Amino acid sequence: MSAPESSRLPSSQRIPIVNVSSSPSGKIHVREQYGVFQRIRKYSNTLLIAVFFLLPFITYQGRQAILLDVTQQQFFFFNITLWPQDFTILAWMFMAAAFGLFFVTVYWGRVWCGFLCPQTAWTAMFMWIEAKAEGNHHHRAALDKAPLSASKIRKRMTKHCLWALTALMTGCGFMGYFMPAKDLYIDIFTFSSGFWTGVWVWFFALCTYINAGWMREMMCLHCCPYSRFQAVMFDSNTKTVSYDAARGESRGPRKRSQSTDLGDCVDCHLCVDVCPTGIDIRNGLQYECINCGACVDACNQTMEKFGYQPNLISFTSENALKPTSAILAPQSQITQSHTDQQPSIPTKKLPLKALGYASALLIMCVLMVVDLANRSLIQLNVIRDRQTLYREVGEFVENSYQLKIRNKTQQPVNYIIGIDSRHPGCDLTLITDNKVHIQPGEQIEYPVTLRCKQSENTSAMSKQTISFYIADQATPSNKVSQDSNFFWPSN
Repeated sequence: MSAPESSRLPSSQRIPIVNVSSSPSGKIHVREQYGVFQRIRKYSNTLLIAVFFLLPFITYQGRQAILLDVTQQQFFFFNITLWPQDFTILAWMFMAAAFGLFFVTVYWGRVWCGFLCPQTAWTAMFMWIEAKAEGNHHHRAALDKAPLSASKIRKRMTKHCLWALTALMTGCGFMGYFMPAKDLYIDIFTFSSGFWTGVWVWFFALCTYINAGWMREMMCLHCCPYSRFQAVMFDSNTKTVSYDAARGESRGPRKRSQSTDLGDCVDCHLCVDVCPTGIDIRNGLQYECINCGACVDACNQTMEKFGYQPNLISFTSENALKPTSAILAPQSQITQSHTDQQPSIPTKKLPLKALGYASALLIMCVLMVVDLANRSLIQLNVIRDRQTLYREVGEFVENSYQLKIRNKTQQPVNYIIGIDSRHPGCDLTLITDNKVHIQPGEQIEYPVTLRCKQSENTSAMSKQTISFYIADQATPSNKVSQDSNFFWPSN
């Protein structure tokens, strides 16, 4: 995007950088804020956390519905089982999610970060616990500066114990996707889990504790790659949290209903106090902004108190704020009739990059559906007898094979074994039982022997190509085959 509106103001009206640190340690104590966007954030974060913890407890046909069983190399998703060779489906799904995020970013900027990112949700939950244990942002800042006392120790211990418990629950919740969740929670809280299970749970608990409890905004400011390359997806029509400098400047405090030549910004500093990353949105677009809308709610409440029009800070685009031949004066100086006469700004309906992301998203979704529809429910591997190429039994020649057959479904299946010969002069016979029963997810090694009578048609052959096939007895169309060779005595 181009330079913010404030950079085009006279030097006397340009906006200074504000140091927002409110404690000796530089920690940001975010002011509690309520409003439309904060309600949306609360509901979306609550839904995200609830889904995260509850999904592993959903059962399907007596089994955990969603389970990534690493030890058995199976990924269960309700009635679908994915094996390592099927994981291209997951690759398509992740790429589709990425292009979907890019597509949304073209229109709404970092709305994912503000409303649906797990980092934001867990940080908000830890900050809520901190507020309940230590008080509001003023109390927390004062507690940082206060000398060590019994009250301070009690409050800090309460906060960190609750943080640790929440982090431990998060570690269990994450590992609940990789092992049976119901048993996992019991084992962890009764200290009866296996060594590696405990290691992984406590590892993710420690990561959560440090990330959401201590690092917080540093993850968004320094670690998150999305904040660094988001500008590539922005254009002048992307809606982000923006400050209307033409209307707000020059800023300054005033009393309510006071006549003034100042702009609408009363310099209350609330937009900075409520920002989870500690930035001043009045400095223009910054990569640290996560588009959470907290400053929008805070500013709109202030505008309502002073009787000014809302959305001095709002979700809007650069084009919508671009000065035209009829730049709007501050709302405090014009009548309501003038505010209705907004300049008409043409907007690009479908940016080329949005079309590209949408096309890529569609392609990834189609590939995922096609891959999922064409995945084989049977795995077959044919291994010849490595010790003997053939055996002569009277006028017959026999070849032995080992069939590795895996049932990749979630139900027991009866299979039929068959052979297709590519030589019309040879009548191959399977002298082993051609029916096998395999349990869900089970792999068996099934020895089979093929026999063929020697004749004039076979005397000139040293080997011929054959094809083994395995078919579901109930659904013959569910079939898989693999080629091999049948060897004859050399003449």
